[in-house]
Amino acid sequence: MHSREEIIEAAKVLDIIQIPAFLCRQTDLVVAAARTGKVVNIKKGQFLAPWDVQPIIKKAESAGNKSIIITERGFCFGYNNLVTDFRAIGIMRTFGYPVIYDVTHSIQLPGGKGGCSGGQREFVSGLSRAAAAFGCDGLFLEVHSDPDSAPCDGPNMVNLKELEALLRQIKRIEGVL
Repeated sequence: MHSREEIIEAAKVLDIIQIPAFLCRQTDLVVAAARTGKVVNIKKGQFLAPWDVQPIIKKAESAGNKSIIITERGFCFGYNNLVTDFRAIGIMRTFGYPVIYDVTHSIQLPGGKGGCSGGQREFVSGLSRAAAAFGCDGLFLEVHSDPDSAPCDGPNMVNLKELEALLRQIKRIEGVL
């Protein structure tokens, strides 16, 4: 959701209301989403340290909502690149809420193709396995049967044919923990 007005209508049909990374510090938006009583997914802004998420969680809790998910998507390191510091997953898990790793957005290259975003899908499998090994509570993956023809985010997407094998690897890693 991008505005408080959208939240009211969205809450009628959605199970989870997502706060975008670039708006995660907007108090009015976070509180309005939390007041719906729906699960609130707060995407950590790529400009925040993991401990900077705790005050955002407190904002949502102040509205009486404890159905919160935190999503990690990397840190903006510069030169059109996001970098994942897996310590962030461990740090944010200490706040008492599930932490999801947004794999496909963490490999996005904003402006990487000149007029639009690029991506490095060849790193999806390795980063997914690393996040699972670090104890994330779930993965966010964009999947398409033909990623190169997808209307948006194609360079970040996993081919549907490769998804099952990747998920089997993840489950084996989780079984070891």
